[in-house]
Amino acid sequence: MTLQVGIVGLPNVGKSTLFNAVSNSAKAQASNYRFCTIEPNVGQVDVPDERMDRLAELVLPNRTVPTSIEFVDIAGLVKGASKGEGLGNKFLANIREVDAIVHVVRCFEDENILREEGEINPISDKEIIDTELQLKDLDSVERKMGRYEKLAKNDPKAKRIFDVLVRCKDCLYQGKNIRSLQLEGEDCEAVADLFLLTEKPVLYVANVDEKALLTGNQYSEALTKAAHDEGAEVIVMNNSIEAQISEMEGAEDKELFLGEYGLTEPGLNRLIRAAYQLLNLITYFTAGVQEVRAWTIHRGWKAPQAASVIHTDFEKGFIKAEVIAYNDFIQYKSEAACRENGRLRIEGKEYIVQDGDVMHFRFNV
Repeated sequence: MTLQVGIVGLPNVGKSTLFNAVSNSAKAQASNYRFCTIEPNVGQVDVPDERMDRLAELVLPNRTVPTSIEFVDIAGLVKGASKGEGLGNKFLANIREVDAIVHVVRCFEDENILREEGEINPISDKEIIDTELQLKDLDSVERKMGRYEKLAKNDPKAKRIFDVLVRCKDCLYQGKNIRSLQLEGEDCEAVADLFLLTEKPVLYVANVDEKALLTGNQYSEALTKAAHDEGAEVIVMNNSIEAQISEMEGAEDKELFLGEYGLTEPGLNRLIRAAYQLLNLITYFTAGVQEVRAWTIHRGWKAPQAASVIHTDFEKGFIKAEVIAYNDFIQYKSEAACRENGRLRIEGKEYIVQDGDVMHFRFNV
């Protein structure tokens, strides 16, 4: 199950530098000129999870395999992108394909880094991108409304779709994002084919200077307040420092470097976990001598669906699942001990998998 998080923002705010920090498999060029990133760079990123490490300490497997998500570095957006300015059409096409958005906002001053928009203003920067995405969504919504307006007069199903489109149009006209409507069920299906940009969940990164790394600054505080008003989270980071940390190979060197800045872990770990949660994902584990492995599923999936991410045959031939809660496995230190103490449960097709479950599936071929 491959899910993508798109890194977006105005030019020269630190998007590609952040991508360099979080990506394990790709490096984007980070340069001080507009549209440095043209084709989106994609990097597979491991999701930090100390639970997998603790399981491995107990099981002593031949290998450990973390779960991962993809980060996509997308070209910088400019005002007028919804009408094709800059690389607007390419940007909007690329962002339409991702599942969630990490919006990088400049919260630092540096006269050596170009900024055509004037003085540092994170709220204005945020609004520029919000507006461009809203305008593009408005165009999509109005086009579909034109197709359904006549049909809605005689077809109840078409009327329901049209009514949802009207709600979306009104929302966008008010300068709000579609996600604020919290569409569900049939309402969500009514606009699913539009892949609306402002319906995607969003997480903000306040890219601050070194001195504001631990405390934030007036810019990050303003961004946090604006994000809070729309129910979004802000991660305060210094993207340049994160890029330096990611290039270090030795764990001891990383620890020393983090200590110099008063950090207990890289900020990108917090970002990756937050992005994972933003997608409403959870992790379950398989644990054996061959490997301890983390598997990604959507929250609320039942056992057969969870089994399908290992192999589709597991879902088709699902019989039952052996389940041990993570905390029980840690307490009793082995599958055998959990079984002896009644902590291994047998669950059927209706079992909703919980975050951290250690599972083994039984199935017919």
